[in-house]
Parts: sequence; C-alpha cells; structure tokens
Amino acid sequence: MKINKAEFIKSAVKPEQYPQLPYPEFAFAGRSNVGKSSLINMVTGNSRLVKVGSKPGVTKTINFFSINDTLCIADLPGYGYARVPIELKKQFYPMIKLYFSNRDRLKLVFLLVDIRRVPGDFEKEMISLVTGNNIPVAIIATKCDKLSKNQRAQSTKKILESLGIPGESLFYSSVKSGEGKKDIVNLISEYSR
Repeated sequence: MKINKAEFIKSAVKPEQYPQLPYPEFAFAGRSNVGKSSLINMVTGNSRLVKVGSKPGVTKTINFFSINDTLCIADLPGYGYARVPIELKKQFYPMIKLYFSNRDRLKLVFLLVDIRRVPGDFEKEMISLVTGNNIPVAIIATKCDKLSKNQRAQSTKKILESLGIPGESLFYSSVKSGEGKKDIVNLISEYSR
C-alpha cells in the first residue's frame, strides 16, 4: 500500500462526535511523549499532518485522519505523564475506553512503548482493554535509534517479559531513521482486507 493522501478529519471526545466513515480504522495509543504523533507523520509521509508538541500531553482529544480516502487513523490522547493535570488524566482513560467499545470498524490498535522503558500497568491495562473488545493489538517499540544493538536486545527481552507477549507481536520503529514504516504500513494493509 502506498500512502498518497493523508488529511485531518476532526477531533472528538465522545462517541457522537466520531466521524462515521465506511473505512477500516486503525488507532495509535500509548503514554504521553512515546512518539505517537511523530510516528503517524512518518507512516503517512506527511511531517505536518499531526501536531507534534515539545511538551508531553499535547493530544487531549481523539484526532481522526483520512488516509487515501480508504482508511481512517485515530491518534489517541497520551496517558500517564506526570505533568498532565490529574483532571485531564481522569478524562483520558474513560475517553479511550469508550472509543474502543464504540468503533465497529476498528481493525487494529498500535500500542506504542518507548524501547528505553519497561512497560507498566498502563500498557497492560491498554492491552487488556483492547483485547477485551476483541481488537487485535500490535506493540510498537519507539525511539529504537537511541539504543545500541545489545541494549535493544536487552530492552526487547524486558518488554516481552513485562507484557507477557510473544516476540512476533513486537515491532521496532525510529522516526529518525524511518525504521518500522514498512512493517506498520504492511500491517495496516493486511488488516484492511
């Protein structure tokens, strides 16, 4: 699949605001500052599609994007960053939970984890929430360019152990080098069928 067109559709905080499109949908979820917006920009080949903030916690709504007028991508709010006010944190989780239970066309969730961090309760909760709604999940380890091959191998082992998942469920990415773009596009293409 080649991405030729990517455009913002709308932002939403509740189901009645979601766009009703006849396309397969893919969601990007993860902690604040894990690189969701940058990764979406890399995958779509449009560096200005999603606003990337220098401070974590920029995305406070679910942002929907149309890709090639044939599929939809949802950028979910980052969760779990200490400096995001507690009131916002309390809004994010129910918003994400409601989203997962209200999207019939949601084909796959990409859960991003920073390769330098061991995933915790948030990531486990997200996997449980997604799979509990019978939605497949792919784990994307971001910021891979920041580690050596040895460090990457050690971090991979810790991530797999922490999440209790098989190795084939984990994919690597680096916005800096472009690593992972092909894998993610292939997954989107595969689950769009």
